[in-house]
Amino acid sequence: MNVVLVTGASSGIGAAVAIAFAEAGWSVMAAGRDEGRLGEVADVSDEISTWAGELVASEDCNELVADTIDEFGSIDCLVNAAGIIIRGGAGDLTDDDWRDTLTINLDVPFYLSRAALPHLLKTGGNIVNIASSWGIEGGEQAAAYCASKGGLVLLTRAMAKDHAGDGLRVNAVCPGDVDTPMLSSEADQRGIDIDEYFAEAAAASPNGRIATPEDVTGLVLFLASDAASHMTGTVIPVDGGLMA
Repeated sequence: MNVVLVTGASSGIGAAVAIAFAEAGWSVMAAGRDEGRLGEVADVSDEISTWAGELVASEDCNELVADTIDEFGSIDCLVNAAGIIIRGGAGDLTDDDWRDTLTINLDVPFYLSRAALPHLLKTGGNIVNIASSWGIEGGEQAAAYCASKGGLVLLTRAMAKDHAGDGLRVNAVCPGDVDTPMLSSEADQRGIDIDEYFAEAAAASPNGRIATPEDVTGLVLFLASDAASHMTGTVIPVDGGLMA
């Protein structure tokens, strides 16, 4: 039995990843803040269990990993998919904006990776971090988000080097614009009509559209599989050719 722990699983990429793993025969611990939406995800498959709560402090992350081990006995893959964006340049962001973004997007993946590490080493497992194309290149009016996702990219590479000899693989997926509640939140923050914002994002992509969450799940499943056994420290854009 393969076991995956997925954060941010109540919506967007995290929810799609949790469902895709379940459909592929994995046992899934789907973690998120919205208990109602987690229930909707769990309704898709009997293979999905849920964990509802805030992930902010290291103690929260330790509890989630411990609860996953209690339920399933092991962890074969950790997918860090939870994330937030607060738009603004360095001069616009408050201390709270900066700290909240770094906490969710970088601190929590680190805490969870650290807590899961002993279990992943036992199973020869892997970590897949959902970063962003803005973790590879800069984005406008997104200083905290870019810093957090850039940090996640280099955390991925550093852990991959540290643990390659231990049989643990660590990779990152870097989506561009994806049709998720986060993208809708960006439109609200910028005061732009949602349809107009989505059209603007699609027009900026060489293939003329934004991604769906399902455009990301296939790569995540591949990276978690034995087919990717020689891949670690990779940082792969899923952006319709935007960074080509």
